[in-house]
This record gives sequence, C-alpha cells and structure tokens, in this order.
Amino acid sequence: MSVPYLREAVKDGDSEKLIRFVRLHLGDGNENVGRKEIDKSWTEALKILLHDQEPDRDFIEQTMQKDSSTLALLYFRLHFYFIRNSGEWIHDGSR
Repeated sequence: MSVPYLREAVKDGDSEKLIRFVRLHLGDGNENVGRKEIDKSWTEALKILLHDQEPDRDFIEQTMQKDSSTLALLYFRLHFYFIRNSGEWIHDGSR
C-alpha cells in the first residue's frame, strides 16, 4: 500500500483502508497478528495505569497543547513503546 493509496483513503473518508494498513503493517502482512499487536499496546497501557502511581497530569495537559502533527507522532511512538514493553513485540526478533 502506497502513500498515495493512504492519502486517497483519507480523502474518501475510508477509515477501513487505513485500519487495514495499520494491521497489515504491524502484523507483517497478517491482519490478525496486527490486531493482536494493537491489543498489546492497549493492555500494557492499562496495566501501567492500574498501578497506584499518580501520573503527571500537568505534563499531559501541556503536551496536549502541541500541534496535531506532533501529537500524532507521539501517539505512534507511545504505541510502539507499549508494544515493546509487553515483551512480545514481533518486530524485535524475539518471536
């Protein structure tokens, strides 16, 4: 899937094409594996939040004032951080 393909999906409002791209990319061509990789990220984030450590809410509020492009890149960086944190990331050579 090419960047023009993805831009066309955005222009057409076709979220399914975008989601499929993400799943295929994360799953090395397998949507079901990609879906599991996405789930790992959410699971890791929830496990951390269930600890009794108070988050730095001021930092979060300051960060949320950044431009959309910065926030989107931060989202992806955090997503990959949490997948790696699961200890089961398929792209780290451990699986």
